Amino acid sequence: AGSPSLTQSRHSLHLGDCAAALARYGRERRQDLGLAAERLRLARRHLGRITGHVGAEDVLDIIFRDFCVGK
Repeated sequence: AGSPSLTQSRHSLHLGDCAAALARYGRERRQDLGLAAERLRLARRHLGRITGHVGAEDVLDIIFRDFCVGK
């Protein structure tokens, strides 16, 4: 019924990014455990942006992006 709302579009993008990170995890988990762990972290981060769970890394990203720290 009409165009998706901004929230639905944003959720769709984060869900797609989460799925892509999980697919990369599936390919990399047997070759490079560190890289595979990073893919899981990215997947969790994208899900957190949908559910509203924000981690310390997200808060730091906002601080350094929105405030001129050290400039």
